[in-house]
Amino acid sequence: MCIGIRSFPNAGGGGAESELNSLFGFSEAPEYRNGDDCPATTLQRDALTSCDPSLIHVAMALDSEYLRGSMAAVHSVLHHASCPENVFLHFIAAEFDPVSPQVLSSLVGSIFPSLNFKVYIFREDTVINLISSSIRTALENPLNYARNYLGDILGPCVNRVIYLDSDLVLVDDIQNLWNVKLHESRTIGAPEYCHANFTKYFTDSFWSDPVLSRVFGSRNPCYFNTGVMLIDLQKWREGNCRRKIENWMELQKKKRIYELGSLPPFLLVFGGNVEPIEHRWNQHGLGGDNVAGSCRSMHPGPVSLLHWSGKGKPWVRFDQKNPCSLDYVWEPYDLFNVDKVKVQHQQQHQSVFSTNLIYFS
Repeated sequence: MCIGIRSFPNAGGGGAESELNSLFGFSEAPEYRNGDDCPATTLQRDALTSCDPSLIHVAMALDSEYLRGSMAAVHSVLHHASCPENVFLHFIAAEFDPVSPQVLSSLVGSIFPSLNFKVYIFREDTVINLISSSIRTALENPLNYARNYLGDILGPCVNRVIYLDSDLVLVDDIQNLWNVKLHESRTIGAPEYCHANFTKYFTDSFWSDPVLSRVFGSRNPCYFNTGVMLIDLQKWREGNCRRKIENWMELQKKKRIYELGSLPPFLLVFGGNVEPIEHRWNQHGLGGDNVAGSCRSMHPGPVSLLHWSGKGKPWVRFDQKNPCSLDYVWEPYDLFNVDKVKVQHQQQHQSVFSTNLIYFS
């Protein structure tokens, strides 16, 4: 299903990494180090593995289209972490991305030289035949479904992970999210939104079916956003949650029971049995709806994580010189340097002309 590429931190760095950064237009992030109160890892940094019990595990998709968002998200995690050297990133990259997973892996290492991470190549044929059309084409990307396979992708020694989407930033210490306790019957934790109209996430044919409509039984399901989840991978594996999700996706191919991408199967499997996490950990919907992507304001209350779910993404709106007011909260974590890209393009342009000159004597 997956092949791990490489782990970091990258000892020493070098000119090749700097050139790679310049080519893609990213600046190197500041180096973030642990304070004196942080738990010590059991191994030296150059021998650190993802099995170290002191680590905070974070999983995230990695692709060329959302690369700028992913790097900003990682930057925000490290910037606010009390123990950044104890954060281990698990990146899931698509097998056939226009920028190869190997190049993406090298790029991450050049942007974050001290980051502990691993990149996994996700075989898209694992899920491609299970994906149904959605209300927005972007939601049909196989990488959106990689979260279904975290129990298989990550090593068996990783028993707990925070899954994060690429279109968000943290403004709080990720340790506080990691410390949330999942009660015995709960496999995942996420902020729930019980005021939302849960019925709209499924079609009329679902609710009119006498068997399907009773699937939640005595559970009282609420909407939750799968872009921020705390997952007990041991319970996930023992409960064969991946197969349960796939079963609903297979049914969807035969009888259309929902419209919205990878979210509904999670609602069907976990709805009504989610560990409720404070809303501050997912101020979602800042990207507007799935059609217009208009500006949105935050929900009332404290904020630890801002999430631009929806069509509008802050980096796109900045490039279009039409940002929303909350996009300016995202901007300080952006490591993309527009001027650097312009210079790179000018140099390439000049190189093309110089190689095509014909001299007459």
